[in-house]
Amino acid sequence: MGDPFPCWAPHGERPVVAVQLVRQYTHVFSAVCPRDGQSLSLVLPYADTPAMKIFLQECSEQWKDYRVIMVMDKAAWHRSTALGEFENIRIIHQPSYSPELNPVEHFWEYIRERYLRNYLWTALSDLEDVLASVLKALMESADMIRSVVGFHWAII
Repeated sequence: MGDPFPCWAPHGERPVVAVQLVRQYTHVFSAVCPRDGQSLSLVLPYADTPAMKIFLQECSEQWKDYRVIMVMDKAAWHRSTALGEFENIRIIHQPSYSPELNPVEHFWEYIRERYLRNYLWTALSDLEDVLASVLKALMESADMIRSVVGFHWAII
C-alpha cells in the first residue's frame, strides 16, 4: 500500500505523489546483528512456514560458527513446529504488541523512510529489484546497521 508521506517542495508548490492500492505481495525476511552489524535478507514470494524454514536454513548456514539468538514476533510461521530445530539458532518470541523490542523492525523503518517513501512501482518485480539492491548495499554497511539497531539492551 502506498501512503503519501510529507516531502519537501518549493515554497508555494504542492508536490504530486502517486498513491496506489496493490493486490500483489512480496515478502522480505531479514536478520540483523546489533553487535557487529551483519545482516541477511531474502526476498520471497510468501510469508509462511516453508519460506521461514528456507530463511532459517540460510541463517544457520551463514552463521554456522556462531550461536544465534533470533527475536521474532508471534506470527504463525514463526511458531510452527514444522520449522524444525536448528542446532545454532535459538528463537525468542517477543511480547505481543512490542515491535520496538525487535532490532530488525528498526532496520525496516530505516529502509521504508529512506528508500520506499512516495514511490510508485509499475510491477512487483521493479519493487523486488529495488529491495534487492538496497538490502545488498546495506549488507555491506555494518556501521550503518549497528547505528540503527545497536541498542545497548540488544547487544549481548
